[in-house]
Amino acid sequence: MPTRKIPMRMCTGCGQMKPKRELVRVVKNQEGEISLDLTGKKAGRGAYVCRDIECLKKARKARRLEKAFSCRIPEEVYDRMEEALQSSE
Repeated sequence: MPTRKIPMRMCTGCGQMKPKRELVRVVKNQEGEISLDLTGKKAGRGAYVCRDIECLKKARKARRLEKAFSCRIPEEVYDRMEEALQSSE
């Protein structure tokens, strides 16, 4: 049986390439709302971040998610994402 190709994605925080399943997807939907997608199935533009809170803080500081989505992200959204990451661990 042939081995399956593992999809790789880059973390916006640390910049490392990791298997897609090890990362959390951040989604910007049609309405422009930005949220964490723990299932990986929500519709919309996606960017990935490690399940580590430090990677999210690095992405926040360097505004990498804002660059990926081409929009300004309010601080409350980052705070909600940090809470969701902490509760999912």
